[in-house]
Amino acid sequence: MTVPPVDEGPREARQGDVEDRTARNIGVGCFTTFIGLWSGGMVAVMIGKVVEGVRGAPSCVGLPLCNWHVYAGVGAAVGAISLPLLVLMRLRRRDVRRAHISRG
Repeated sequence: MTVPPVDEGPREARQGDVEDRTARNIGVGCFTTFIGLWSGGMVAVMIGKVVEGVRGAPSCVGLPLCNWHVYAGVGAAVGAISLPLLVLMRLRRRDVRRAHISRG
């Protein structure tokens, strides 16, 4: 008795899906890193303006606050890490949910 041949079609399609997800994740990760960098820096400078206002720190002419670069740097780092992390976790959760639905 011979063993029937294995159908290679669905496995190849599944491998293609994984490659598409990898490319998608890289693209989304790079884009959200860039966006998180800038948005995190701007939000941190706004928070710094409030903090320095509460502390009564002297203001610099033409700048939102004298040590804005410290707030912007920390905020940019936090934004560049947190936004891609949150978005990719959400995409991964959606992929897992979709895989469970398709298996039925």
